[in-house]
Amino acid sequence: MSIVGAFVLPHPPLAVAGVGRGEEAKISTTLAGYREVARRIAALEPETVVVSSPHATAYYDYIHISPGAHASGDFSNFGDPDDEVSVDYDEELVNVICQQAAAVGLPAGIEGERGSSLTDDHGTMVPLSFVQAAGVRCPIVRIGISGLSPLDHYDLGRCVARAAGKLDRRVVWLASGDLSHKLSEASPYGYSPDGPVFDEVMCEAFSSGDFLRLLTVDRGLCERAAECGLRSFQMMAGSLDGRSVSAELISHEGPFGIGYGVAAFAPTGADPDRRFGERYREIHARRIAEVRAAEDPWVGVARASAESWVRSRRRLEVPDDLPQSLRDRIPEELLATRAGCFCSVKKNGELRGCIGTTSPTRGCLAQEIADNAVSAVSRDPRFDPVTPDELDELVYDVDVLDEPQDIAGTDELDPRRYGVIVSAADGRRGLLLPDLDGVDTVDEQVSIARRKGGIGPDEPVSLQRFEVTRHV
Repeated sequence: MSIVGAFVLPHPPLAVAGVGRGEEAKISTTLAGYREVARRIAALEPETVVVSSPHATAYYDYIHISPGAHASGDFSNFGDPDDEVSVDYDEELVNVICQQAAAVGLPAGIEGERGSSLTDDHGTMVPLSFVQAAGVRCPIVRIGISGLSPLDHYDLGRCVARAAGKLDRRVVWLASGDLSHKLSEASPYGYSPDGPVFDEVMCEAFSSGDFLRLLTVDRGLCERAAECGLRSFQMMAGSLDGRSVSAELISHEGPFGIGYGVAAFAPTGADPDRRFGERYREIHARRIAEVRAAEDPWVGVARASAESWVRSRRRLEVPDDLPQSLRDRIPEELLATRAGCFCSVKKNGELRGCIGTTSPTRGCLAQEIADNAVSAVSRDPRFDPVTPDELDELVYDVDVLDEPQDIAGTDELDPRRYGVIVSAADGRRGLLLPDLDGVDTVDEQVSIARRKGGIGPDEPVSLQRFEVTRHV
């Protein structure tokens, strides 16, 4: 056997009566969906339930699978210490999944466990509380998400399916995840017009079984919508690679401004046309080629400099060391003007490095870009240095800064138009660029800049704003 059923479930803690204390009545449609899914899982008589959870242990570059024999937790984080969830882990299946991942070079496994308690993972506990109430008490496998690519998450699902097949396990996949956290003004996270758009895309994918949409949805849209469960859904989709499915969107609602979707997928046979990982590879390769072809000289300098450093630790002197094809396109503006700039590097839509200067430190803007690009791929303290095997996947942005202006207060800011510099009296300083996905309010912008500068939320600060010209 292998994957005999797959389901999407949200994980609002208030769905548990001891947490909701009556508020759960406001998500009655979702509760009915929970009970229907729990009934179907019980009818499938699984030997193991695989739970992918956005709130399990997570790393940027590694998909973590919970080790050990047992785990338990309660809802004390939400004021309900009396409701508990306890599980046994399917250690044999975990070991074979790890072997399958290693065989295909996928960075996944049981290393880096941060604790065996389930208390901090309501993404696992909420759905399982309903499934267990329906009488399903089989072992589980618990998997976290990561900052790796959509394809990596999809491939992890494929590894799980192969492992289940090798052990002849009847496995049900439970993909835990909320949809947008910015669906309406009712959300504590605020509203974004992209919230309803994201939920519509997910619901269409769930209704149709078009898992390619789960892999190709725009990462910027995801950030602006503040989604939760996409990577969990991508893993689930991979577990059904090459199989036809009967797809059903059981319910969707968002009374608290957070999207709760419940969906079911029943495999019905083999279908080579549903190998979405292969199709995604082709689409992704075309996108990267299109991005490179459209790069302007500002971005071209950043890429050439970064690649030279990563491959050979050689800094480029501009314009003499640039490739001839790029040198021929360099405008006089890049060589004759000086300005501060920031170079941002992204991989799979996620930030991979960003370093810059607020005022010019080099003889010309082109050299400023070249040197900051090297710093972005090698000196950003949030990330390990970029390695040569990553270069083909990287996308670069260059923001050229206007002169910062002193401002009297936050009412002179606009996170779409202006970047912000927050400065403390002792010299600590944090900067945030404008028009960033997921940063929708001035308060968010200033708060992030404070954190970047190591400045407390209540410390007095001075503010500056600046505009940028963004090159992609």
